[in-house]
Amino acid sequence: MKDIKDIVKMQREYFAKGETLDLDYRINALRRLKEYIKKYEEEICGALKEDLNKSPFEAYATEIGFVYAELNEMIKKLPRWSRVKRVRTPLTQFKSVSYIVSEPYGVVLIMSPWNYPFQLSVTPLIGAIAGGNCAIVKPSAYSPRTSSVIAKIIGECFENKYIAVIEGGREANGELLNEKFDYIFFTGSVGVGKVVMEAASRNLTPVTLELGGKSPCIVDKSANIEISAKRIVWGKTVNSGQTCVAPDYCFAHREIKQDLIEAMKKCIRDFYGESPCKNPEYPKIVNEKHFKRLLELLDSGEVVEGGDFDEENLKISPTILDNVSFDSPVMQEEIFGPILPVIEYDDIEKVISYINSRPKPLALYLFTGDRKLEKTVIKRVPFGGGCINDTLVHLATSHMPFGGVGESGMGGYHGKWSFDTFTHKKSIMKKSFLMDIELRYPPYHDKLGILKKLMR
Repeated sequence: MKDIKDIVKMQREYFAKGETLDLDYRINALRRLKEYIKKYEEEICGALKEDLNKSPFEAYATEIGFVYAELNEMIKKLPRWSRVKRVRTPLTQFKSVSYIVSEPYGVVLIMSPWNYPFQLSVTPLIGAIAGGNCAIVKPSAYSPRTSSVIAKIIGECFENKYIAVIEGGREANGELLNEKFDYIFFTGSVGVGKVVMEAASRNLTPVTLELGGKSPCIVDKSANIEISAKRIVWGKTVNSGQTCVAPDYCFAHREIKQDLIEAMKKCIRDFYGESPCKNPEYPKIVNEKHFKRLLELLDSGEVVEGGDFDEENLKISPTILDNVSFDSPVMQEEIFGPILPVIEYDDIEKVISYINSRPKPLALYLFTGDRKLEKTVIKRVPFGGGCINDTLVHLATSHMPFGGVGESGMGGYHGKWSFDTFTHKKSIMKKSFLMDIELRYPPYHDKLGILKKLMR
């Protein structure tokens, strides 16, 4: 992997020249990236269709359109976000001015997953470019067609000394992690995230980890059942459930559980017909390995909807499981597929206790009309982010950070938070030569009383 070493060295040399620090340079780079994405928009859609069988609508809504929104926000607001920020100075430091400078880290590594291969490669790259960094992007080998298109776009848009794409599998990942980067941004599984963090620790490299976990959904008896069912089924079946923030399992209040299941069954048929596996717009499972893993989870409870599959095309129909035990296999790992276990509850305290006994989830979804319950759950359950009365949409905005907590990740991005993630905040205090207060200098003698008055 000599090429990797050469590219890292080349990017370090280029970054040292300072060209990427110029604001106009960064904005022009973002505009150029947008231009090339537009140029290859149809090819991106075709790649997502081939890798994951995403329909043009889903490909645009969850990947391409999302990237355009991030680019537009960054291009418009980067001049303001990148300004030197003046802050207050303590009286004890008179006469001084204090300010904060956002400076790039240098050469950064972005490692992206296969489930949203375009969006999750390009969105963090937007932040890296905006921050003034050089970057290496490593797309997933599990989405080879999209990876190839990303490499093509970046290759035509930028020189390797500025932005480069490295394709390949585990060997390439290992070689990249053996290099010293100034920042690593990783999106993927908890297991691989631990490997990335261990590698980063060898050089004390700061990291953002966007991971996953079992994101719970709670449906209270006060919720609108029809709308709740529609939004839960949508959130669970987008990309055939292969979404890090998909509702993983559902707690349904005893009084409405059966009504909710029936409403969700109707939504599945309304969305995808009587035979979802035959619906050309229904996404597939990424590969045979994940397909077989999901099939094994179907035995974790009573299948009350779905359960059929198409092995040739790697499709599993949206499936609802009832009578699921907390000890069943489907409750031991992140499902990452179109299978939804529904668990009955009648005491919200037990629900909160169960969720809090597990690793902190990336997302949580609560469906309720009870404001008191809403406040209780938000206050007492730690999670990365989530929605009240909806699913997924909290990440579809540039006005809030998206990220995990605990085992579901660290750090956040989107919009200004992407810029902040890829920049170090350098604090500067500038002192005047016009005067020099003697209070701080020895000998101290009777100065303590004055100091206490100033710093009380």
